[in-house]
Amino acid sequence: MDYTINKLKKHLNETVELKGWVYNIRSIGKVWFMILRDGSGFIQCVVSKQDVDESIFALEESLTQESSVVVHGVVQEDKRSEIGVEILVKNIEVIQIAEEYPISLKEHGTSFLMDNRHLWLRSKKQFAVLRIRHAVIKAIRNYFDNNGFVLIDSPMFTGNAVEGTTTLFETDYFSRSAYLTQSGQLYQEAGALAFGKTYCFGPCFRAEKSKTRKHLTEFWMVEPEMAYFDLNQNMDLIEDFIESIISSVIQECSLELNILERDISKLQNITKPFPRISYDDAVKLLNDNGHEFKYGSDFGAPDEEKIASFYDKPVMIHSWPYETKAFYMKRDNADKLALGVDVIAPEGYGEIVGGGQREDNHDILVKRIKEHGLPLDSFKWYLDLRKFGSVPHSGFGMGLERTVGWICGTDHIRQTIPFPRTMTRLEP
Repeated sequence: MDYTINKLKKHLNETVELKGWVYNIRSIGKVWFMILRDGSGFIQCVVSKQDVDESIFALEESLTQESSVVVHGVVQEDKRSEIGVEILVKNIEVIQIAEEYPISLKEHGTSFLMDNRHLWLRSKKQFAVLRIRHAVIKAIRNYFDNNGFVLIDSPMFTGNAVEGTTTLFETDYFSRSAYLTQSGQLYQEAGALAFGKTYCFGPCFRAEKSKTRKHLTEFWMVEPEMAYFDLNQNMDLIEDFIESIISSVIQECSLELNILERDISKLQNITKPFPRISYDDAVKLLNDNGHEFKYGSDFGAPDEEKIASFYDKPVMIHSWPYETKAFYMKRDNADKLALGVDVIAPEGYGEIVGGGQREDNHDILVKRIKEHGLPLDSFKWYLDLRKFGSVPHSGFGMGLERTVGWICGTDHIRQTIPFPRTMTRLEP
């Protein structure tokens, strides 16, 4: 039987075999303690001179951090432990004695840790963050799979821009130019008109020359699209979706949240309904509270943080000046406001969702494409969607890394993805 640390509480007083790596060792004379990790968690292994052969007890002197071992022992209760149990060791098989490990338990600089990201993943807090990332991904897929959505994968190579031409990564594509996708949205619109409700979930690329704690050049985004949905129905779905993710993570990741010392009460408060304010309301809120803001501009990080400070839940900002939004966004009847919505996370984590209702009229969409200076030929297939069975439809995109960062309470987005890509980092 294969045993893992995260399941040991079910095997109290049983003899088990654990395969893993040495995380830390400490000694108090005739007893030494080894913290073992196996990818599912961390556990204290007690090595007592009276319980093991002399050769096993002597391993304290030769085992190094990240040495690989197989531990045989008895699961016993330990109420002081994060997982409630420890291992009374009977035998240790050494698979490999690791060389001197470059990442010790002391503090290291960020640049050093990022250079050694392939090893830093083994640390306790990074373990917790990426296990939570896994749980968030699982919760996202479960939500859409259980609510009638069909997964329609959008391509990574595209011939057109989605979010403007200034942040495109261009590449040669068999004697023509292609771009790494900024978003899978346009293809999901095709999917929604075929299947009703679809989503894609994959990497997106933005060549933004930004070094903030909230930006990556490669990030993951989930993008659902729904036929016969207006802006309000879209917002209803967004808040139900976010509430579902948070609830699932709280239920499945108590250990990881505890490792990160996350204030779970703040997450438990994330229940619908969420506050909804218009762009005009948000601008007034800023200006009335001494935060000068020019009407018609998009909100920057300081603006978002100020707005979020007035709420303890994600705030949904809707009805934007159309100049701030993309060409595909439908406008209100007065032709002044775009029917879009941004969701700003609490605690200063910024925008985690952007979406809205799409323009469904063919002639108006042609006009918008021209106004934005985009090549009409590249959008011929997209315009076909307005010729053959066009209906009101809406959707949104959620940035995975920002969402994970908010849930975990991390101080930088680079900790929320296994191998981050930024302006200055392409390795490891």
